Amino acid sequence: MSLGDNGQLSIDKQTSFLKFLDCFLRISAVPLSVATIWLTTTNRQDNSSYGKIESQNFLGLKYMVWISGICAAYAFASAACTLLKLLVAKAWLFFVPDQIIAYLMVTSGAAVLEILHLAYKGDRGVTWSEACTSYGRFCSKVKLALILHFLALCCFLVLAVMSGYRAFSIFEPPTVSPKEVEEERA
Repeated sequence: MSLGDNGQLSIDKQTSFLKFLDCFLRISAVPLSVATIWLTTTNRQDNSSYGKIESQNFLGLKYMVWISGICAAYAFASAACTLLKLLVAKAWLFFVPDQIIAYLMVTSGAAVLEILHLAYKGDRGVTWSEACTSYGRFCSKVKLALILHFLALCCFLVLAVMSGYRAFSIFEPPTVSPKEVEEERA
């Protein structure tokens, strides 16, 4: 990156770097989300003592699969729009969905984290024993899917901040006259 006349990075270089980072994060979220879906939907284990367990048995895992699918589809579509220079001028068109996707990913990750906590620790108050001692491979795959989901969430948290910056940087900060400042101090 080159430095401008006043020692700061040139605006063009900053903008091109942010566009590259934006596109990279959107494209990165796609395989992370697809891997989360694949790991979760193919996860099943049979135990001779307790029977078969599948990811379809848990509503929280189904929710994470749906949210990961929405995330992958949106990330792909928004990356395509960014690469093809479509709708890029409308910063708010990325800001709102980026925020929604980030929040949905937080909620689905929290639901699966609760399932994992109960599977590993159990809940003696309601006589649930831990299940991961009997279904270790199932729990390990859910944990790996949650880690991939968390990495995709990190991509969208950065994207949410970047799209918020783009959406609100077009506005100037409110001006306050020196007279108003003095009146507030008094």
